[in-house]
Amino acid sequence: MKLLSYVLLLLSISFSAIGEESEPAKAWLERLSNALNKLNFSTSFVVVKNNQAQPYHWFHGVDDTGTELEILSLLNGPRRDILRKGNTVSYIEPELPPYSVTSQQISGPIPAILAGDISQLENIYDFISVGRSRVLGRPAQLIRIEAKNAHRYAYWLWLDQQSSMLLKLSIVTKQGQQLEQIQFTHLEITDKPSESVLQLNETELPVLVDIPQEYQHQELQWDVNWLPEGFTQINANRHKISLTKQPVEFMLLSDGLVDISIYVNGSQEKQRNADFAMDGATLALNQVNEGIEVSVVGKIPSTTAKAIADSITIKPPKP
Repeated sequence: MKLLSYVLLLLSISFSAIGEESEPAKAWLERLSNALNKLNFSTSFVVVKNNQAQPYHWFHGVDDTGTELEILSLLNGPRRDILRKGNTVSYIEPELPPYSVTSQQISGPIPAILAGDISQLENIYDFISVGRSRVLGRPAQLIRIEAKNAHRYAYWLWLDQQSSMLLKLSIVTKQGQQLEQIQFTHLEITDKPSESVLQLNETELPVLVDIPQEYQHQELQWDVNWLPEGFTQINANRHKISLTKQPVEFMLLSDGLVDISIYVNGSQEKQRNADFAMDGATLALNQVNEGIEVSVVGKIPSTTAKAIADSITIKPPKP
């Protein structure tokens, strides 16, 4: 009888665990989005790549009016802060005067889509609930965002079982090689926003930069004839490279999770084979073909970057 009771107990625990772990991955990701938008939290995390770690401190809060307040600070090296008050995001960087833009999301190491509508990714990624583990001393659920083809990397997320907050993120190749990791080292969730965050309401943010629509969507002198499914153009313009003052045409593409930047300019060289450089998951390709220099930068495999670069053709001159 005791043995039977013990077996029944084990079965009940097993089925309970299976039931909890079989909860759809999309539901976990939706709760993560809700947590990133509505919780008051103070966190620290490190971005680990190339055997180096970059530490960050991240505050988020919602004040009495429902306005989101956010601070992201890089803790090593020259001061780099990103401040958000509602739909205004301010950047404080050593190379540029402080400035603000209109946006609902900050641009940092953690993909902004995780705080947005994750359903935008369903046509190009699979959401997979894998199982439990332990991260930052907390029970965590592993959710994998897997690309449906070989043109992208996978994103593995470990979410706090209790709050659904992000505890760890890894960018992984199709072969399972980890290229980059974000590891949280501290997480504190409170009922009210911290004083550091509330002080944003009393802070005068830098001047808002108004970027005309016609500047963001200029007609370029070249076409991209191949892209992985799901990538769309976000921005296109002409400007000069700050260091060399050389004119360049620029295009920004995104699938919602991954951004790709393309730079095209004339070259004195006729031909040069592709050079590749990697910084964690971020790849930079540069090549010259028929006197046209092309650079492709993004968290994408080298084969994807090469296919994009090779597909670029110059438009025929207008009559």
